[in-house]
Amino acid sequence: MSGGPAADHGPVRDGLAGDGPARDGDVRDAAPPGTGADDGDELSERLRKYQGRAATVGGVGRDLVNAPMIRHWCEAMGDTNPAYEGPDAVAPPTMLQAWTMSGLSGHTDRPGRSGTYDELFALLDGAGYTSVVATDCEQEYLRPLRPGDEITFDSMIESVSGRKTTKLGTGYFVTTRMDIRVGGELAGTHRFRILKYRPARRSPQAGEAPRDSSGTARTGNAGAGARRPRPVVNRDNSGFWEGVGRHRLLIQRCADCGALRFPWLPGCGACGCPDWDTVESCGEGTVYSYVVMHHPPFPAFDPPYAVALIELAEGVRIVSNVVGVPPGDVRIGMPVRLEFRRYDEELELPVFRAARRAGTGPGGEG
Repeated sequence: MSGGPAADHGPVRDGLAGDGPARDGDVRDAAPPGTGADDGDELSERLRKYQGRAATVGGVGRDLVNAPMIRHWCEAMGDTNPAYEGPDAVAPPTMLQAWTMSGLSGHTDRPGRSGTYDELFALLDGAGYTSVVATDCEQEYLRPLRPGDEITFDSMIESVSGRKTTKLGTGYFVTTRMDIRVGGELAGTHRFRILKYRPARRSPQAGEAPRDSSGTARTGNAGAGARRPRPVVNRDNSGFWEGVGRHRLLIQRCADCGALRFPWLPGCGACGCPDWDTVESCGEGTVYSYVVMHHPPFPAFDPPYAVALIELAEGVRIVSNVVGVPPGDVRIGMPVRLEFRRYDEELELPVFRAARRAGTGPGGEG
């Protein structure tokens, strides 16, 4: 999510779990004591003691705010806002957290970091809440960040919820608040919420592969009989899915500046105009990036399979599956062609067939 400089004030909420279990309608209080949940009250009391405790004091950004990182971010996000380049450039507001991140080496060598977060996680792990999923974040922007700014930050455990039951299982929501400053002035606030949970036990549904004690499907065809997740259709993207139903891949086009954009959004990221029409993709593209999924197994998905970022001939990119070649043969730059694949009586999705098997001509069945 990338906003222009006009969006520098007010909270921004970014859902990280998609249509996952942490949405308000899917969360309920766990069962009261005496119903098989007798560890809840005692553990909740211990967890509440972590609320308000500092996780980082006087943290310093690894790098100054800088133009190369801004450029890489904008290229990855497809954000062409001119405010992010030139001598008077500002950083995209949604990069707020990026300037505080530690990189692949982790946080162990960062000054000011306490053991609070590790202690909290160890307590939850020890009680059996060993799984974790990020649910959402909220950001508030108070001043723009500019190349050369040095970031300092403090973070704290803002809240730990009572025990909740979600579709994934029973657990606790932990919210961390980070205050980001430049020269002692508050530049923004970042709240990040995760769910630490104990996975729910469930019986295999009809047609679903049985699982062993670790939860791994005991079959060579894990997807047999299971339904794929349904896409989340809302007022901002319903036109796209209507196009899919007609076997058309539609791309939004700004009615003012003419910029194409994908995925569908309520307004233009280049000029801010809310008006748009659509153009139909010709269906040609190339593999821009990809990953071959082996683990973890999911019902309705038969690993290994290739998930790719496809760059369409029109210049926008879409995430989809590559079919027609073994997953291990997918390569960056491979030409692909759009087709629509039906997965059940209700679900049809755009996928991309490899135009040729690497080094051998046309590809076979995916």
